[in-house]
Amino acid sequence: MSFGRTCTAVIADDHAIIRDALTASITDEDRLDGHRIEIVDQIDNGIDAIVAIRKHRPDLLMLDVTMPHAGGTEVLLEARRWSPETKVIIFTGVEAVGKIAELVEVGADGVFCKADDIGEVTRAIPRILEGGRIVCSRFTRLLEDSAELEPLTDRERQVLNQVVAGRTNREIGEALGISIKTVDRHRTSVMGKTGSHSAAELIAYALREGLIDPRSS
Repeated sequence: MSFGRTCTAVIADDHAIIRDALTASITDEDRLDGHRIEIVDQIDNGIDAIVAIRKHRPDLLMLDVTMPHAGGTEVLLEARRWSPETKVIIFTGVEAVGKIAELVEVGADGVFCKADDIGEVTRAIPRILEGGRIVCSRFTRLLEDSAELEPLTDRERQVLNQVVAGRTNREIGEALGISIKTVDRHRTSVMGKTGSHSAAELIAYALREGLIDPRSS
């Protein structure tokens, strides 16, 4: 992206006060090292965010991780599908290592905490627009502190979410197309990695780490 070109942006957050604050901050060229940003749409839910991405193909998407109808991870994946050049910055108030790691793994260009100063975001935007990937300092520390923990595999995450949904090993096996024995092996591995000793503790872990949406459980 060439320096000085006007970039387009979509802001997706279900709180108007957050959208207004982001708009004021990212349209201030002095804060953005001379980059000019034009807000082409403001969205308050995940489904409309996906529609806006397909319509505008913006240079920048600023996205809340938790919105009605579709969460930030889902919107990010759709953004990669419909507008792969869009740089995606995700905000979250959930300071859970599991959720932060997930956002990094699925390819967010920036991951920031809503509790942080907006200045950390605006200072990062020029670098992100130019191809950098940045995780805020608060989340970087959390990830570094938990680096010794063994992460869950994709299959283990699938099994975990099935457990959270209240399904038996047989039902999980049928849903995922694997044997009951394999389900039990994955479930045992998940419990070992999370330090859980029961389904209730697994559910508590998943909620605490932001691996499931409590509204859909």
